[in-house]
Amino acid sequence: MTYFANTEQLASANKTAVDSLLSLANAALSSAERIAALNLNTARSVLEDSVSGTKALLGAKDVQEALSIQASLAQPNVEKAVAYSRSVYEISAQAQEELSKTLEGQFGGFQKQVADLLDKAAKSAPAGSDVAVAAVKSAIAAANSAFDNLNKAAKQVAEITEANVAAATNATVKAVGTAAKKSK
Repeated sequence: MTYFANTEQLASANKTAVDSLLSLANAALSSAERIAALNLNTARSVLEDSVSGTKALLGAKDVQEALSIQASLAQPNVEKAVAYSRSVYEISAQAQEELSKTLEGQFGGFQKQVADLLDKAAKSAPAGSDVAVAAVKSAIAAANSAFDNLNKAAKQVAEITEANVAAATNATVKAVGTAAKKSK
């Protein structure tokens, strides 16, 4: 009976590991697909903008008009570059979030398995082994606490980074807009 239960547990653990790997692979492929689509759309947009900008510059009647056209093209180009960067960041952040969720789920399952095994071992342990079991439980609790703290710190860093990216993006767009207005 014990052998059968262990075989079932092993098969279940293997299935869980394969499911997790498939989930991670699908998330990575989905992110790569979104980045590829973003790059293709951006390349198409840059080409179209370049053609229309070149036509506008070639249609300028004098140097002053050409400079004015060039200055008017700067703001939309910067805004599109910032939007592209923001999109890449969002795709990356979503992929990281999916990875974190998967790892958290795996770690939670691992914690439960270890706790169950430890409880079973404690029940069948010889008398006087209470101290050893308590020490192992304490070490596991410390590891869980460290994982939780690390996870919280990683989330805080991600939130701070997101806020900084947003602030830098807004500052860049405003600076270019101000510079374009002054050059007119």
